[in-house]
Amino acid sequence: MMNRTTQRQSILNDLKNGNTITPIDALTKHGCFRLAAVVFDLRKEGYNITTVSRTKNDGKGKFASYKLKTT
Repeated sequence: MMNRTTQRQSILNDLKNGNTITPIDALTKHGCFRLAAVVFDLRKEGYNITTVSRTKNDGKGKFASYKLKTT
């Protein structure tokens, strides 16, 4: 059986590498439709993840961007 990285671990690795992640990143890079739920679980495990509210390019909506705070 092949050792597969879970969506959660893949997202955590992305954050640990200093990347900011948005819901569209999570979907395209990790196949994850529920990024907020993964972030919620990671926070419960003690990871300090910040949320920044961003405005869409067309100005007609907002979305969240997440980053792992290191210090």
